[in-house]
Amino acid sequence: MSSSVNAAQAKSPAGPVNPSQLECPAFLVNAPFSYRTDVANNAWMRELPDQERVPERKKAMVQFLELYRYLAGGALVYVLPTPRTEGLQDLVFTANLGIVLEHLDKKDVVVLSNFTSQPRRGETEVGLRFFEQANYRTYVPPAKFEGEAELKHLYDNVYVGGYGLRSEAETYEWMRRRFDMTIVPLELTDPYLYHLDCTVFPLTREETLVCTEMYDRAEIKELERYTDIIDVSPDLCMSGICNSVRLHNTLVNASHVHELKAGTEDYQSEVAKNRRLEDIAGSHAFEVTLINLSEYLKGGALLSCMVLHLNRHSYDFRLV
Repeated sequence: MSSSVNAAQAKSPAGPVNPSQLECPAFLVNAPFSYRTDVANNAWMRELPDQERVPERKKAMVQFLELYRYLAGGALVYVLPTPRTEGLQDLVFTANLGIVLEHLDKKDVVVLSNFTSQPRRGETEVGLRFFEQANYRTYVPPAKFEGEAELKHLYDNVYVGGYGLRSEAETYEWMRRRFDMTIVPLELTDPYLYHLDCTVFPLTREETLVCTEMYDRAEIKELERYTDIIDVSPDLCMSGICNSVRLHNTLVNASHVHELKAGTEDYQSEVAKNRRLEDIAGSHAFEVTLINLSEYLKGGALLSCMVLHLNRHSYDFRLV
């Protein structure tokens, strides 16, 4: 075989060259080796006294491993290396690290985050090194952006993007021009629902859970041009109904209901969220899996915060 043929084959690999190109779901997570709550950088954390906010490290690892084992049973799950244990308190929340652009044919482009949150700014370099070594092309936007937690893929080149608290609308203008995307903007205003994944969850290619009460009516009307909305209340969002991840025909959500005292307001809110999620799942032929991630509530985060989609293969088939 000639050297020119060898060179051509090297440039055109026969199979996938990164996990996003696989014909199975793929996710990125990070074990909580550097997880801390030293800096209270969101409203949930600021409500907790300093001592109550300190995570139990062994319990946090056990809870992470439960999530990892469940996802790995049906997907390829990469574990992002932790280069150091200091100065990366939120690295475990990989959904904020960036986003793999699903609509591009090669699935090899990652837009990394340009963090607003000061203690998270060191994560961009960690993500840059990881994705470049994993055969992705990487970009960092000139304006503020906090990853997949702020930008949800609906279908084709259509996305919905949150702005106003952690990400800037200018980022989406830049992405539209550079990557030929349609992005429906939604302005976030509630400090407790500070990322888009708190109030928006794509259920299927056609339907999306949205807390319409939290957004301007004109923005919701624009979103309705692209997806059928299943409305959910602010109370359900506060309990994390939209902070779900779809794996095949299962909706994975965090719940610490068994740690709560029956009859309390927190218990009732958690039960209401779980029941509503079960109702939505049942009417769409989904199942629900609940995983206790209570130690991560101390960081103001829920399940979707801990999982970055390397692809959205679970959305490629219809259930009903």
